[in-house]
Amino acid sequence: MTAPTLADAGIVQFGTSRFLLGHVAAFVHASREAGHTRDSILVVQTSPREAGKQKARDLDAHLQYPLAIRGRRDGRDIDTRETITSVAGCLIADEQWEPLARHFVEHARFVVSNTGDSGYHVDDDSALADVPKSFPGKLTKLLHARYSAGREGLTVLPCELVSRNGEQLQALVLELAQQDYADADFDTWLTTRCLWANTLVDRIVSAALEPVGAVAEPYALWAIEDQPGLALPCQHPDVQCVTSLAPYEMRKLHILNLAHTYLVHRWQREPQSRIRFVREAMDDPAWAAELRQVLDDEVLPTLAEHLERPSLEAYRDATLERFANPYLDHALQDIAQHHAMKCQRRLQPVVESARRRSVATPRLDDAISSAQSTTHSQ
Repeated sequence: MTAPTLADAGIVQFGTSRFLLGHVAAFVHASREAGHTRDSILVVQTSPREAGKQKARDLDAHLQYPLAIRGRRDGRDIDTRETITSVAGCLIADEQWEPLARHFVEHARFVVSNTGDSGYHVDDDSALADVPKSFPGKLTKLLHARYSAGREGLTVLPCELVSRNGEQLQALVLELAQQDYADADFDTWLTTRCLWANTLVDRIVSAALEPVGAVAEPYALWAIEDQPGLALPCQHPDVQCVTSLAPYEMRKLHILNLAHTYLVHRWQREPQSRIRFVREAMDDPAWAAELRQVLDDEVLPTLAEHLERPSLEAYRDATLERFANPYLDHALQDIAQHHAMKCQRRLQPVVESARRRSVATPRLDDAISSAQSTTHSQ
């Protein structure tokens, strides 16, 4: 495949995170290499942080970057490295708004974003500002420029870890559009000519490589909820167009995330334990057996009310294999942040559903009770 050019950069990616470098950009690279797509990526740095701007400058200077894939998949240890060549350029929104707007109007076909936990915060932003502060504000201003130029709509594929992320982003953009432009035709263009996809991403991109690059686990998923007229920016086995995201969200929250939170509970029960990382917990026979028992006896029988058992078992196996990744230092202390809140979101719904099915959940009950006791004693 020839080197990407900005004229080919039909994918405008908001965010320079290592996650996107190890996830979406890697999928686009593979799709280009296989001849499935010509689209390359223009990356946009959106925050005012100087460290982020320097990262953007480094990315624009190098464009090609290494992606190390390290971990286990299907019982095999994997430790490989490839060069990702799907990025055609990188612009800093605060400093290069005019070329960004010009490119967005002339070349964009897809928008991808991963703007962090505060990415959807709008506060008192306005799309009429020279450069809006928020990501939704920037997107609204760019979409209005495209609409005003008489261009076609495009497909928006947010990757933020927000349920129904496409719908939420569309609502924010519509609110800003009505606030700042008061143009019913623009509102109609946003809702009928642009596609706002709900997506779910699942991959651990554990480290950055300097000056540009990333380390990722072998497992990856980009699930995109289907809708009429939806086209995908690339073809890849880990990019899946699905009827509903609900099963994927449920599996991730109540198997992978629940398992992480349960390991924190186990770790807090043994404050003198030498175990610090998830992989160390999986290397300990007693810890690994207890986690497997929780999943098999309490979680999977409950989730089977909503999801097919073979799918649940396959995801359980993949989760345990990911947890055992010998290259990943995922600290239990980091996962323990907001532990009580995580128990309520990840464990409590399973317990409530289990009661309706008469499934006993003694270990999950104990984890929730312990988290509540710790919170009350603080």
